Amino acid sequence: MSDKVPLGEEEIEVALREAPGWNRVGKEITRTYSIRYHGGIAMIVHVADIERLIGHHADIDLRWGSIRFGITTHDVGHKLTGADFDLARRIDAIAAAHGATPVDN
Repeated sequence: MSDKVPLGEEEIEVALREAPGWNRVGKEITRTYSIRYHGGIAMIVHVADIERLIGHHADIDLRWGSIRFGITTHDVGHKLTGADFDLARRIDAIAAAHGATPVDN
């Protein structure tokens, strides 16, 4: 199955259970981390480099002390796909490498 084929509701529920800390909000999955502002900028650069390599990107909201990621597959009508959950796992690993602390939603 292609990573950019929209998932069904049951598949989304399974994928969410396998991506602890990520929450479904409308047509995207989201997660927020606590991180110092300049650390957040470094994290964004790291995430962006990976996104370029895999051809998939998140919407990123950097605030003073936190960073929020929102992921959906734009090119299939803002639906959730396997690519979204793959990117979420990659972001989790990058966040850990940058010392970002998950924020409970």
